[in-house]
Amino acid sequence: MNAKPFSFFSLLLLLLFFTVSGCRDKEPEVNMEVSSPSEEVLLSLHLSPSDGSLSYSLVFRGKEVIKEARLGFETENGLNLNKGFAPLRSICGAVDSTYSLPWGENKRVKNYYRFLEIPFRCTDGGVLTLESRVYDDGIGFRYRYIAPPNVDSVLITRELTEFAFTRDGKSWSIPANGETYELLYRELPLSVVQTANTPITVHTEDSLWIAVHEARLVDFPEMTLKQKDSLLFACEHVPWPAERVVAKMPSVFVSPWRVVLIGNKAVDLPKNNIVLNLNDECLVDKSALAKPIKYIGVWWGMHVGVHSWIPGERHGATTERALKYIDFAARHNIQGVLFEGWNEGWESWGGEQHFEQTSPAADFDLQKVLAYAKEKGIAFILHNETGANMPAYERDLDSVMIFCRDHGIRYLKTGYAGGIPGGYKHHGQYAVRHYFNVLRKAAQAGVMLDVHEPVKATGMRRTYPNMMTREGARGMEWNAWSEGNPPEHETLLPFTRLLGGPMDYTPGIFDITLEKSKRSGVYKKWNDNDMGNSRVNTTLAKQIALWITLYSPMQMAADMIENYEGHAAFRFFEDYDADIDESFPLDGYPGQFYVVARRAGECYYLGAVTNAEERQIEVSLDFLKPEIIYDAIIYADAPDAHWETNPLAYRILDKKVSSADRITISMAPGGGQAITFIPDKQNFN
Repeated sequence: MNAKPFSFFSLLLLLLFFTVSGCRDKEPEVNMEVSSPSEEVLLSLHLSPSDGSLSYSLVFRGKEVIKEARLGFETENGLNLNKGFAPLRSICGAVDSTYSLPWGENKRVKNYYRFLEIPFRCTDGGVLTLESRVYDDGIGFRYRYIAPPNVDSVLITRELTEFAFTRDGKSWSIPANGETYELLYRELPLSVVQTANTPITVHTEDSLWIAVHEARLVDFPEMTLKQKDSLLFACEHVPWPAERVVAKMPSVFVSPWRVVLIGNKAVDLPKNNIVLNLNDECLVDKSALAKPIKYIGVWWGMHVGVHSWIPGERHGATTERALKYIDFAARHNIQGVLFEGWNEGWESWGGEQHFEQTSPAADFDLQKVLAYAKEKGIAFILHNETGANMPAYERDLDSVMIFCRDHGIRYLKTGYAGGIPGGYKHHGQYAVRHYFNVLRKAAQAGVMLDVHEPVKATGMRRTYPNMMTREGARGMEWNAWSEGNPPEHETLLPFTRLLGGPMDYTPGIFDITLEKSKRSGVYKKWNDNDMGNSRVNTTLAKQIALWITLYSPMQMAADMIENYEGHAAFRFFEDYDADIDESFPLDGYPGQFYVVARRAGECYYLGAVTNAEERQIEVSLDFLKPEIIYDAIIYADAPDAHWETNPLAYRILDKKVSSADRITISMAPGGGQAITFIPDKQNFN
């Protein structure tokens, strides 16, 4: 089969040449450079005079951040994508725009960068184009390739992209793993990190903040990093089963973006929008999208051993319990209920499981529950566990989307716990293609997704806003049946995992020590990780604060509703609006603390969390709208609170504040604080 014809874009890329300020196209065999709009970030491309290999380097405010590091690919089918490059004419310019999102931490996003696109003629007759975008707070680059005639596929065995850091420093990452992200983050000197998933965050010895990640992961295995020599890291990918090949690409393809974020302070990283900006514009009818919601569900009861996913006397998703949860949601300003374990097939767990994704269990009257939810104005959140049997779910996918359409279901949570048949890995190209296929078909059906055991977030929500949230890290359930997540865990996530996008961490457990569950009379140990010391390693106030600090447009109050009924502190979740308009990261340091404020309509919310250390932080309220008095409802740790010895001690305070004020946030060890700012009606115009 012949190669595909050149696209109009490719013809322009090969024929046009123009320059603007900030892009200097020197002699092609020497180097090519592009700077950011502020001139503070400089990306330089280098072509070796000896073998024609391609590399890059990165400078921030006159300091070299990435020294000369290799670019390109190795392939199995003899294509030359690693040396012998001959540069063709370049395209450079600038883009300054602002776009709107239907939901997000910020609904208006600035996208301001300079770009440089250089096609290189390969010795085999193909053309490899390097596209670069340089922002004031980082860079992104990716590869476009057009194979020579009569080549119909490209079998990539290795990506040569490297990240050659110039300085050591503290780093935070999880080890590279082809199957799971549910690992604890490590604080290590960068120079001793052997492998890392991305995002990896680094605080250099000269106080620069750097994060490495990728954007627009659509048809490629995910990128991880492997140490080659001290501060030099190379890309590594999960191969196809029993093969050297990591990516099977068509004759014309584009890679994901390779991203380097840069900041002067830790909170500059959560403010960074480069990963989002590097994705394509929205391809979904925004008016047809469902809105962000708060939800509850029969989920925690199973994890904590009170209920079961499998039908029987301990079954969690029964008709009676579903109606009870719908009533609770309707009374407490909660928009949705998740019914995990509602369908047939859970008995097959443990083998090559296949679930009946549209058939209710015998004790779950689907039509009655759907009708009752509709009557009460509550969204029915469908749950499809796949057990990682991706081939089976592919076969079911069309019927699932028709089922959602016919029953007016707008929200779907999927799960992929277990091994994929055929030896495929969760983070390899096969799985990435599957996740994208589900996303695309859900978009066509108007279904919003919450994906557990996913491939990591890389900003695809800009293109497909129906990708609302995903897990992709060690979440709350680990506290139900293991030693739990340490107190610093939630202070790390905003600077690592959440740089890629929202996370369904499922916060809000009020039965911190799990004593109520274990005294319920129906508790049963079900997970081998449970050594009898399972509990939530935070204070109650921190659980409330996590609803703000760990952003998700589908935000869950994860505990069983019996633990919320009549609890004064649950007022925060009742008042909270998940449809955020803009966010203000205020202060923080990975593994120590994080403070962020968010606005939804006329109300604001502030969340602060700390590690195992007691902490006081003073912050300005200048994010509030000027000249308005607000009622600040403060959910704080009590003076004697402590995550280990007195986790349930909290207090609720009320005071009047304005944007001119400063407040001191006091947090107990393992604690936190949450504040709702509601405009005073007498002072609000």
